[in-house]
Amino acid sequence: MSSNLRAIDFHVHLPTPDWLDGSMIGYVEVAEAYFRSKVERQSLEQLAGKYRDLNAKAVLLAWDAETATGRPRVPNETVAAAVRDFPDAFTGIGSVDPHKGPDAVEEIANIARLGLRGVKFHPSLQAFSPDDPQFDPIWAACERHGLLALFHTGTSGIGARQPGGQGIRIDYAHPLKLDAVAAAHPDLTVVAAHFGWPWHMDLLAIALHKTNVYIDISGWAPKRIPSEVVRELKGRLKDQFVWGSDFPFIDPRRCLAEVDELGLGTETLLHDNAARILKL
Repeated sequence: MSSNLRAIDFHVHLPTPDWLDGSMIGYVEVAEAYFRSKVERQSLEQLAGKYRDLNAKAVLLAWDAETATGRPRVPNETVAAAVRDFPDAFTGIGSVDPHKGPDAVEEIANIARLGLRGVKFHPSLQAFSPDDPQFDPIWAACERHGLLALFHTGTSGIGARQPGGQGIRIDYAHPLKLDAVAAAHPDLTVVAAHFGWPWHMDLLAIALHKTNVYIDISGWAPKRIPSEVVRELKGRLKDQFVWGSDFPFIDPRRCLAEVDELGLGTETLLHDNAARILKL
């Protein structure tokens, strides 16, 4: 697969006040301390310029954890409008709150109508377990509409190093909970963000077993990615990994530089796998 784009950043949160000061109010400062970086607020126009300068495209993420957090959502329409306004710099993934039941299933149809490429879930922040059968209609709807399902997995910078983790449960984001989803829906592309640390070996086993499971390496400085993950990324699972930054918590420029230093900056990781599953 050839492209003029160097990279697709699979994991980009909106650096605008609607996410940082709305959906994430009360969480941002804790996450900044965990990531040891100050988040940079900027407009979508500035963000588009950043990715053009990198010769990359950002996958923007909508957000809806209203039931569990009481914080406002970032509507799918907001992300769709950004993609329409800056099509060279952005593509997008929607979000639904699994606790909204039939409305969540209908919203998945809306995400498809908006031209977004998938649906983002954050089991810890949304306070749900993906392997609970009550949520199966949501995975079936994603599969039916040809939308990938991107899941936060592993620990969380949000709530980290706080008493009770700000009430956030990381057990909901254990990657083993995705095995049931991927098994029941073989035509659904399941993407596990942040490679599920500290349960990354479990996730690697799932991806080796099920070719519809992909692993996103965002949320980590590449030089700190565990050697077991790097070995599979360079070897037998090379076609099931995608690159991402987790901006605005980690800068994509730094990520790309470290990926190159480590000799991991292949077209397969940086572009081709993502382009294939996003259907770009």
